[in-house]
Amino acid sequence: MPFLHRIVRRLPKPLRAPLTDQKPASRLIRQSAKKHWKLLALNFSTSLAASLSEGATLGIIFLSVSLISAPENSDWSKISFLGSLNQLPWLQDWLATALSTRTGRDGIFVLLLAFAVALQALMAATSYVNSISSAVMGTRMGTEITSKLNDRVLSLSFGCASRYRVGDLLNYVGSGGGTVQKEISLANGLLMNSLQLLIYLAILVAISPWLLLVAMGMAAAMQTVQKVLLPRIRRNSREQQIVNVELSSHQNEQIQGLRLLHSMGQLESSRAKLKSLLSESKRLSIRQSKLSNLVQPISNMLPIISIAVIASLSLLVFKDRSSGVLPSLVTFIIALQRLNQRVGSLTGLATSYAANSANVERLNDILRDDDKQFIRSGGVPFTDLQKGIQLDGVSLRYGPDLPEALSCINLSIGRGQTIALVGSSGAGKSSIADLLAGLYEPTGGRILIDGVDFRDINLSSWQQRLGVVSQDTFLFNASIASNIGFGVENVTLEDIKAAAAKAQAAGFINKMPEGYDTKIGERGYRLSGGQRQRISLARAILRKPELLILDEATSALDSQSERLVQQAIEQFERNHTVLVIAHRLSTIVNADVICVMAEGKILERGQHHELLSHSGLYAKLWSDQSKHPQQSPVTASSV
Repeated sequence: MPFLHRIVRRLPKPLRAPLTDQKPASRLIRQSAKKHWKLLALNFSTSLAASLSEGATLGIIFLSVSLISAPENSDWSKISFLGSLNQLPWLQDWLATALSTRTGRDGIFVLLLAFAVALQALMAATSYVNSISSAVMGTRMGTEITSKLNDRVLSLSFGCASRYRVGDLLNYVGSGGGTVQKEISLANGLLMNSLQLLIYLAILVAISPWLLLVAMGMAAAMQTVQKVLLPRIRRNSREQQIVNVELSSHQNEQIQGLRLLHSMGQLESSRAKLKSLLSESKRLSIRQSKLSNLVQPISNMLPIISIAVIASLSLLVFKDRSSGVLPSLVTFIIALQRLNQRVGSLTGLATSYAANSANVERLNDILRDDDKQFIRSGGVPFTDLQKGIQLDGVSLRYGPDLPEALSCINLSIGRGQTIALVGSSGAGKSSIADLLAGLYEPTGGRILIDGVDFRDINLSSWQQRLGVVSQDTFLFNASIASNIGFGVENVTLEDIKAAAAKAQAAGFINKMPEGYDTKIGERGYRLSGGQRQRISLARAILRKPELLILDEATSALDSQSERLVQQAIEQFERNHTVLVIAHRLSTIVNADVICVMAEGKILERGQHHELLSHSGLYAKLWSDQSKHPQQSPVTASSV
């Protein structure tokens, strides 16, 4: 193991970084790579085989050029490669005899050419297998990373996830797999080119260490170019990433908010912002292209200069060699030209690494744990509500710099009771609903479910026994039956129809073109507000929830739709535990307990007639709504 560590430390930085970097993205890639060690071994072995085949081909070229350039009366016994065959005297004698005749030399020349072709075929085959193994590994790892990133986003607590824009989360999940695939492809390219670079360097050193100084000068010039350009490419790539994410988010929000843009006359403003972002993205993309493509012309020019210098010096360096000037010069120039290709490829790969670094940094942002909160796991499975729910001195603060949304809330919700929360916008009503739905954790106090601390209960099992109907109903672009049956296992069409009937939704569903199989469009845009609410209520009823939360479920409906939804709710309330958040007080007069809230506190509680007799805040609210029964309600926003 210490030996391997020493090797890793001596690797070039682009190759070393994925193996030693302790950032979460690199760790995740390494963990995924360990699962595919067989592909990694195949990838490395084929890279090595291709590189050795290339080196052997250059040796064959040297021998071939020696054969065709040597005069007829050459003393072949002085040729170095024959002297190296002392351990195989029979082969040495056979070659010496064959080389003594023109026919024998021609036969060996053809044999060498065939051997060179075979070596190149081997190199082509191993390079193909290398590329395929790299692509397969990249695809598999990319798929795994995408799945893990999706799990990562879903594992964030609702409060943590809601801090991100939808476009950001989509970008994290959508681009993560491609980023990893590109990283694997770049790493494979670096490995292959680095191995071949070492082969060419060894050949060049064997031919002439002095002329190698020219190649080193070329490499130094390329290194200087990299030092100047790569920081600019990285910086531009980060700027481009930021703009592209902003562009993706704006496009997403633009489509989702079409209704708002139309109704508020903001279409031109949205177009202008999109054009501005597109313009900035175009500017950065063009700049990135200029920077990235500047390297190639320079790398193409330097070898020509180098070869011209080498050709001038070769007469002095190679004039005393027994094999002559031509074989050494040809082999040296071919090796140098291949070396230049490898240097150019490595430079391009380093440039791509720099450009991809911004994407990898984004992966680090979503994968780091220190700034995130996650859904709690484990706990006692919840089956059913036996006694009730108790909020004991509960407080909630959405952020360390924000004021308390709830302050010392004490509330009992008995099994089978209907509890109503009323008050002005921002009073904290929806915050209580969010706490009971497990979307947030109390920052003070505790919630007890049948006497058990809510933190000790398995959150998923609790949420599966909840029914939530809010003003902002989310429906999928699927059939009505699929939307009603969402989240319920082994549900039958009869169960769905029964829930729809209880929610007063069966009437309009049966009139739809395809009944329960009717597709309702994105977020249910083909339905009216009242129809969406009744489908949402049917979905909640089908779950047979232990607790039904109605958060302003009827506030945005017309009077007829509200009456139908209210009738469905009243039937459901008779045998279930219900928490109602309402703006219209007329909808909660029969509640077992009505809590009047303001500034995150419960100021009054009791039944309807009791609160009216106290002539307090509830009585004032009732009086105001009685005087203006047709007034359009102001929807309470979530706190």
